[in-house]
Amino acid sequence: MKRFSWTQSFQEKEYGEAVKQEDLVYLDNLLYDLWALGRDIILVWTPCNKGLKLLVIPHYKIGEAIADHDPTHDNGEKENREKRIRPFIQEIVAGPKMVSLDRLLHTADLLNAKPRYVELPFTPGKALPLKTISLLVKRYSITLVEDRAVALFDIVGFSHYSPLEQVTQLNSLSYSVNTAYSKLMDQDIEIRFARTNTGDGFYIWNRDRGIHANLDLYHFMHLVLAENAVARSKATKHTAPLLRTCFHVGGHYEFYQSEGLNPTTFSYIVGDVTIELARMIDDARAGQILIGNFHIPMVDSETAENVPVDTVDFINRTQHRLSSLQNLILGDDRIETIKCYLTGNRRTDGNYCISRYLLTDKHGYTRHVFNAKVNICREKGYSIYLGLPNAELVDFGVVDHLPLGNILL
Repeated sequence: MKRFSWTQSFQEKEYGEAVKQEDLVYLDNLLYDLWALGRDIILVWTPCNKGLKLLVIPHYKIGEAIADHDPTHDNGEKENREKRIRPFIQEIVAGPKMVSLDRLLHTADLLNAKPRYVELPFTPGKALPLKTISLLVKRYSITLVEDRAVALFDIVGFSHYSPLEQVTQLNSLSYSVNTAYSKLMDQDIEIRFARTNTGDGFYIWNRDRGIHANLDLYHFMHLVLAENAVARSKATKHTAPLLRTCFHVGGHYEFYQSEGLNPTTFSYIVGDVTIELARMIDDARAGQILIGNFHIPMVDSETAENVPVDTVDFINRTQHRLSSLQNLILGDDRIETIKCYLTGNRRTDGNYCISRYLLTDKHGYTRHVFNAKVNICREKGYSIYLGLPNAELVDFGVVDHLPLGNILL
């Protein structure tokens, strides 16, 4: 017998519409059967009068459809068909789960699949909101996200600690995450964050997408680091971890692994952004904050338009959204000012440039990164300085200097 306690997450507060528990359970039973213990995924769906049409395919078909094609193995009509399928499937996976009937049928034709129809005892969109149905279908599907910010917290020297010390440090980091989240909630800044344990720390991302969601994650990241700094100032021995941190924006696939005989209630991510973060963290130094070199279109929630954003522009935008974080209590003292910036050398005119570092990993791959700092001044207590100053990075990678604006130090 399955348990459906996860359906409590479909709350009116989160999704804006009340739903009936029995309708969710009924639909989930149908989707669960189609999922077949993870053998298949539900790629897209469309509502009908008294039911749903769904495109259900074996999970490996996605990999086959978007894998790099080797022209030495196929030719002619089959090769041309595959060239058409790959970009279309990537577009489908990156798009909404609910599509028009024509789009569902066209996708089914390309994949040589037959749509499935399930009858429901209620009308989709009335008894159960379409948005809620899509969120439910997503648990049995796979999604491509191309503009997601992700932070990686890594505990320095984690493998050298005893198991009990490792547990203590992970608990301390988790507490810093929860405390930072609670304080943002108090300021009416809601981060729908998710996290995955890496063994030595966490990947953390915002379930919401767009410029503002990514900016909120960056502020969430430095509040976590600030809470960790306060914990370290009060800690004895190895109870609070020393961290190194990386932040990047990029693409990834999002999916729900099986847990027992059911898909988990929380998602996992894997793709370019997590791969880049894992390679960046190998070069990060203790206490350092590294930011990836990105230039990605992000949705502006205020205009609903895609806006190209690069790393320097992104960090400049963080400074404009910091006023909402002033007056937060950090430790036992109120925050007076916060400054976020990318470090660089002083120019002859007295201003600062931005240093961009070229790193080469153990596999011979190269990438550009930026060194970031966050300065938090409190009303009465000591200031908190997060990240490493530029002066400590004289032997850190190959550097070029970008004359892209003035950096406040």
